[in-house]
Amino acid sequence: MVRSTLLLYIDPGTGAMLFTALIGLITTASFAIRKLGIKIKFMLSGGKVEVQREADKPDIIVFSDHKRYWNVFKPICDELERRKIDSCYYTASSDDPALSEKYSHVHCCFIGEGNRAYAHLNMMSAQICLSTTPGLDVYQWKRSKDTNYYVHIPHSVGTLTMYRMFGLDFYDSVLLNGDFQERTLRKLETIRGIRAKELHTVGCIYFDAMRERLKSARTTCKTDSEKITVLLAPSWGPNAILTKYGEDFLDALVETGFNIIIRPHPQSKTSENKMLDSLERKFPESDKWHWNNDNDNFDVLREADVMISDFSGVIYDYALVFDGAVIYTEVEFDTSVYDASWLDEPIWAEEILPKIGRKLEKKDIKNIKAIIMDAINRTEFNEARDEIREIVWMHKGEAAVRTVDYLNAKLVEIKTLKGDGQI
Repeated sequence: MVRSTLLLYIDPGTGAMLFTALIGLITTASFAIRKLGIKIKFMLSGGKVEVQREADKPDIIVFSDHKRYWNVFKPICDELERRKIDSCYYTASSDDPALSEKYSHVHCCFIGEGNRAYAHLNMMSAQICLSTTPGLDVYQWKRSKDTNYYVHIPHSVGTLTMYRMFGLDFYDSVLLNGDFQERTLRKLETIRGIRAKELHTVGCIYFDAMRERLKSARTTCKTDSEKITVLLAPSWGPNAILTKYGEDFLDALVETGFNIIIRPHPQSKTSENKMLDSLERKFPESDKWHWNNDNDNFDVLREADVMISDFSGVIYDYALVFDGAVIYTEVEFDTSVYDASWLDEPIWAEEILPKIGRKLEKKDIKNIKAIIMDAINRTEFNEARDEIREIVWMHKGEAAVRTVDYLNAKLVEIKTLKGDGQI
């Protein structure tokens, strides 16, 4: 007797769609059961339950999908605490620094990782949800019927069109770092024929926080005998430095004799773990070679004399907050899965990077020591950095206060509306 085995294969994209559909069915069933229970209580209580339930919603839920965004959310949570605004901070990282905070009015809790976190969010109840996570109502994360208003806040400066496609389409509002971000968002809304979001410029929260830390940090001057420190801070993926230039580039950095710090992108540990492990074995820790994976990048940014990067957003942190010398690799990657692909114009990085730093091409690797020294000694980028800083970082020092001002005003608006609370 011959037994036949049927093998089924589901590609990742189809799997994600099926999972999204399953979550949608579960969420719908959950709401139906909850709604039935509420109706029963409503009839038994003389019609007072729904009013009480709306009043009991948390005013604000802040959601962070990773602990590395605490630099964005801490100033906001601090300001919420200062104003005694009762709110919740949900995190998908069990070791998020927020969980160690001793707040009285901001309740911080871990809601699980990955799909477990999104299942929780899909059924949460709040007046406002503030998050830096794109993709609302696109994949696993669905708008909850019991949450009135969704607000997005960026976690890096620059254009907001480098999110995966439709990344911000279903948010109700977006808080901007600078007015310049409005143009491309409005253009996408027009092209797609979708409802216009409320856009409000507040500034850049984590830039403000880093600047204050930099002001209070002890300033030390290096002696002539101390080595130059080079910070290699790549993004991840096929066009990032570690993949594109590989071991030859790291060998060239070793030959400079400089102090080298490599800070891989956190996503590399997940998506490029094999490649990263291989490089860490070949280039182990030494007195001149350091691998850095700290959640907080402030200390390495302050220590560096020059940064080498690609299209990682950290390049703007270093150039605009620390006023540091920058070397960047050629920006070339497929934008087809990003919102930027809908716009017939160069991506923002292609326009900005040549104004703030020196370009590095593969043929230049053998001369990397001279290029590093040239980047450090150049002065022509200083004026351009000043100009770009004014554009991308408005309302310096005011971003956290302006953010909570906005949330507070929106709460008043929501609570004064009658009916089901829809904006």
